[in-house]
Amino acid sequence: MRVFRTAVLTILLCSAGFALDTSKLQPRGYVNDFAHALDPRSAQAIEAYCANVEQKTGVQMAIVTVDTLDGDAIEDLTNRLYHQWGVGKKGTDEGIMLLLAIKDHKQRAEIGYGLEPVITDADAGAILRGIRPILRQGNYGGALLAAAQEFGQQIAQSKGVVLDPARPVGPGRAPQTEVNGGGFFAVVIGIIVVIFILRMLSGGGGFGGGGGTGFLAGMILGNLMGGRRGWGAGGFGGYDGGSGGGFGGGGFGGFGGGDSGGGGASSNW
Repeated sequence: MRVFRTAVLTILLCSAGFALDTSKLQPRGYVNDFAHALDPRSAQAIEAYCANVEQKTGVQMAIVTVDTLDGDAIEDLTNRLYHQWGVGKKGTDEGIMLLLAIKDHKQRAEIGYGLEPVITDADAGAILRGIRPILRQGNYGGALLAAAQEFGQQIAQSKGVVLDPARPVGPGRAPQTEVNGGGFFAVVIGIIVVIFILRMLSGGGGFGGGGGTGFLAGMILGNLMGGRRGWGAGGFGGYDGGSGGGFGGGGFGGFGGGDSGGGGASSNW
């Protein structure tokens, strides 16, 4: 019997040694991409949305990616990390941790005590199943933002507030096209010359008056000036966080010591 107990203890210790050491994972914000799976634009989008959720509702959301679970159960790892960080404010315990294990293709939503009446285990499971198709495309940022918004909307509705929506950006967004410096003015001058020639040929004689070419000139120049910061493909998957966008309010100020009893849901993809 003693030999058997010793063998079991040895196996447990070895298993613990291979499990992910969550004590080395420290929060850097609402978004903690330890697996380096998110592009900067998506991470910025989710961070801004979570900041807006806390500002408007008081609920804290922790978004986490890890490379692998190292053989640990995703429920155990998420619950351990949730308590280590203390997601949500102490006393209200209104927090959510959404964790992706990239190589294991597993996900977990851990719900704080204070949100269990608002987001049931069934609700959490439905949201996780809903983002599976996005995860299977490798669009982790889009999937996490979609889930965050679903949780956020349920929370906002329960508290009678309205959250600022995130603006969608496609996962295959085209590279930003910049026109600046001498190149920009060269393009402007070239367009002006072309418009002048068109007006001369049509008998307009210069830039006076309206007409189709005048409207064309305004449209071209307006689009050029307005589009200097770039453009890209549409579709869901991120947040256009450029100048003029974003959410109001402050940023991450640390988690507040909230607690969870293991409520929530897990899923693979």
